[in-house]
Amino acid sequence: MKTALHTVSYAGVWPGQASLSLERVIEKAAALGYDGLMLMAKRPHASVLDMDSEARRRIRGHLEERGLRLAIVAGYNDFSGGAETPDVPYREMQVHYIGELARLARDLGGDKVRAFTGFERPGLPLELQWGWCVACLKEAARRAADHGVTLCVQNHHDVAAHHESLLDLLEQVGEPSCKAAFDAWSPALQGADLAAAVARMAPWIAHTTVADYVRRPRFRYVPRLVNYERETDAVRAVPMGEGTIDYESFFEALRAARYDGWAAYEMCSPLRGGGSEENLDRCARRFIEWMASRGLARGPARG
Repeated sequence: MKTALHTVSYAGVWPGQASLSLERVIEKAAALGYDGLMLMAKRPHASVLDMDSEARRRIRGHLEERGLRLAIVAGYNDFSGGAETPDVPYREMQVHYIGELARLARDLGGDKVRAFTGFERPGLPLELQWGWCVACLKEAARRAADHGVTLCVQNHHDVAAHHESLLDLLEQVGEPSCKAAFDAWSPALQGADLAAAVARMAPWIAHTTVADYVRRPRFRYVPRLVNYERETDAVRAVPMGEGTIDYESFFEALRAARYDGWAAYEMCSPLRGGGSEENLDRCARRFIEWMASRGLARGPARG
């Protein structure tokens, strides 16, 4: 498989996390031994508001000079929003944004864009929100295909988060340029069998993003009972191989399915050890070492 470093890992998106320029993240990825980059398509890295033709030439050249490829452009959309302002063409804007990301991916030498579905809005019928996601993904996938780009739907947002629902969604979208960016995080937290989930999703998987986590139980104190009520567990990011997600089974299932695409590593939430550049580097290198030790990728850079 090919390894990519998600630039969100050095974007300062969570308190205490180091924030580096896109050029520095590219240098970092090359120095750590990655094959390519997963590009965060928003500020501070690659907003379509900032990526004019000169910026695109510069970033593509920066990647090529360091022997890196663009694995995928990471879009940030929510097709379930906008109901509170029906006069605003919210979903049209979102589809246009995805189309512009496809253009960006093409210009940077890539052929994939990551997209989400939608966060479920209370008070609105699920089928209504599902329909919005299907319609938007269908049009966005067609626009992406015009640029030779595949749209990869990540199993992250509420609508179609479960892999069986994601299968239903992709089949309903019915576009050859609409595939899955299938991660282990979501089915692991949902209690699914990861190997079985991969086997079901295998024909659709075009990308995967990796991060490891541990669960931390949470309780709320109830004074009148002199006791605690259980709440939803918290989840905290840890270095690869130190968490509870069964990545051994996940990657073995991907290998059995003959998946030979990109595996992108991300640090996009508070991480054990903190957000210093040194700790981020340590964890980013640990991913490469973990993959190489299992014959899934080449080893880390040396020197």
